[in-house]
Amino acid sequence: MTDLRHADDVAHAIASAALGRDVGPMTAVGSLSHHVFVGADVVLKIIDAAGHSRLDREIALALHLPAGITAPLLDSGLHELEARKVRYACYARVPGATPGMGMPGVDESTARRLAEQAVERLHRLHAWTPAAQARTTLGETLDHGGLVSQAALLAELENLAALDRDGIVPRQVLDGLTAIAERAPSHARADVPVHADCHWGNWLAHDRQVTALLDFEWARFGEPMDDWFFLIRFSGPHTEAVLDVVAGATSISPTTLRRECEVREASYLASDLRVALERPGTPARVIAENIRDLEELVVERFWWPHAP
Repeated sequence: MTDLRHADDVAHAIASAALGRDVGPMTAVGSLSHHVFVGADVVLKIIDAAGHSRLDREIALALHLPAGITAPLLDSGLHELEARKVRYACYARVPGATPGMGMPGVDESTARRLAEQAVERLHRLHAWTPAAQARTTLGETLDHGGLVSQAALLAELENLAALDRDGIVPRQVLDGLTAIAERAPSHARADVPVHADCHWGNWLAHDRQVTALLDFEWARFGEPMDDWFFLIRFSGPHTEAVLDVVAGATSISPTTLRRECEVREASYLASDLRVALERPGTPARVIAENIRDLEELVVERFWWPHAP
């Protein structure tokens, strides 16, 4: 059976058949959720049809999103491959490269410029009124790990404590998470379209210009803060600069941004660790990394770098 991780020829055949022309050589690039191949003017995403359904969500939304936000979808569907089916989506290749998680090698001036443009695109997404089909997709229930309500977050922390039978999560971390949860809003809004995964690995930029926001597989109804969190948190050394840009563009105070982002990160990280503890055979390294992330949030107070 073909290993999709090294299926450059398969990707070429699928893309060429989808577009009715030879798309030229294609090269595999890294992706955590799909097999992705890049050609001179196209990008192809492939996943086994029996795998997770998030590419279906992205395809369902692609033709309805506001113009100019993401890469144009050229074709999508199912492809027969050695007695199995794969789902594919073929996009026009947009100029640029990803700034990357943590924006490595990006200077502060460029980080601010890119953040300003990213905020503008996200404003357009948040202001979008989706048609019925897209509204249905955005409204589907997702186990996204994000903030739903204070009660749900407190319940998540109770589950986490119950699963930690070996006491590997420091008491200080559990107490700190509970304190964050007690400051959470009673309910998170779910009334505007959000990308919900707009870290800097999902943006493209060229010549200090944002060119596209990619990977809408987690898009859903939420509130703008759900996107501001990702934009700020994964800016690496430019976290404070990007937070300042978001505060200025949204008229949200920096203190409110910090508080709202902190509770969202607590929700995501608690969910990640709970899933790791529930899943048999999770490598100890993964659990240790999850706990380290929680310590950075709670003990080192990531969102409050200047607090006493």
